[in-house]
Amino acid sequence: MPAKSPYEPLDYMKTILLFGAGKSATSLIGYLVELVTEKNWRLIVADSDEDLARSKIGDASPVRATALGIKVEREDKREAVIRVADIVISLLPPALHFLVAADCVKWGRHLLTASYLDDKIKSLEPGIREKDLLFLCEMGLDPGIDHMSAMKLIGDIHERNGRIHSFQSHTGGLVAPESDDNPWHYKISWNPRNVVMAGSAGARYKENGKIETRSYEQLFEDCKEIEFEGVGRLAWYPNRDSLSYIPIYSLEETAVFIRTTLRYPAFCKAWLPIVRAGLTDDQASLDPGGLSFSKWSAPILPFMNEDNRAALEFLGLFGEGSVPASAKTSADILQYLLETRLVMQPADKDMIVMRHELQYEIPIVDTGAASGRAPAQRYKQEEVISSLIVKGEDNLHTAMARTVGLPLGIAAKLILEGKIALRGLHIPILPEIYLPVLAELESLGIRFEETLR
Repeated sequence: MPAKSPYEPLDYMKTILLFGAGKSATSLIGYLVELVTEKNWRLIVADSDEDLARSKIGDASPVRATALGIKVEREDKREAVIRVADIVISLLPPALHFLVAADCVKWGRHLLTASYLDDKIKSLEPGIREKDLLFLCEMGLDPGIDHMSAMKLIGDIHERNGRIHSFQSHTGGLVAPESDDNPWHYKISWNPRNVVMAGSAGARYKENGKIETRSYEQLFEDCKEIEFEGVGRLAWYPNRDSLSYIPIYSLEETAVFIRTTLRYPAFCKAWLPIVRAGLTDDQASLDPGGLSFSKWSAPILPFMNEDNRAALEFLGLFGEGSVPASAKTSADILQYLLETRLVMQPADKDMIVMRHELQYEIPIVDTGAASGRAPAQRYKQEEVISSLIVKGEDNLHTAMARTVGLPLGIAAKLILEGKIALRGLHIPILPEIYLPVLAELESLGIRFEETLR
């Protein structure tokens, strides 16, 4: 029998363990602090920066909420907290999820993440089933709320025996109009490394019945635009591999299936030359010694034009100062510039926008009674547009943090209360997950508006 952990809660407590207290954790921690206080449960927030974790907990009772400084790579420290938890939430970088996930299987603990379900996590599925656990991945914003809201629409259409011809889902984390004061029309509200690498894997999707593949560079060429009520014109580019979600969404019949990322048009016009110049490269090593920003960014000069010049200059690409001494790749230098030039100021607000566009047909039975004809099957063409806009309060209480964190917190509560009794490895595409989670999100102000035509 292992020695009693110093983090062991009282016997009557349910314990939620959260790994990660960064940008996306603020709203989740606030929700969980209120939850454990109300339920007489306990929360442990573990982060390599204990002061950061403690600042997010605030004035919560130490009996109910504890902040710990833990380097997750340390197996002994990691296991010491995992084994006393009832459920674990990981907001760590995706590369570290597997360490936590493997320990959750070992100690028989449920796990929630906001990251994409990858092959390494899938390899744990036999152990998850054997231990009668629930691992729920892609439970954030995108992926997360996008899955749940889309599946609700799809389920409603399929219940009416409808056939969906076109599915488009657009999501973007943007700066709110009242805080938009730079030529990128963008500020960092989430992990800046993810911004640097967004789109690097290219994309696959279905359009006009054909499979389309786009490379990293092609993603940002001639981005299509949509008009978003209350926001203005936004550009979109395809997001990763949309095709893998066609069978998951049961939409094999669609001629169009695409999941996209939204930005303001100026962003795509400025990001394209950065990609073409190789400034997002995170593989090739470089020597930062004596390297200026202008020398590093010189490959971009042939790709500059009047559409992107102001944004590229604003980012500081052409400064004569030295690049950070800690930089090991071009991606490191670019991340530094994004973090310093596109930083959210204390009073700045971010904004989440999401839109699903579904075109489909619904059967209408023509009885033929009036004319004496035999009954015939006819179809009515419809389109539903479901839109979401969420604004943050400031640079700490962001819309990104709310929409990434709250689905995780709600799911943790429902699981511990026995209201989600599923077991196995899942993403939130089942009604027993998405219906109660969407209902609580709506009560918290995260609500979709639907237009039918």
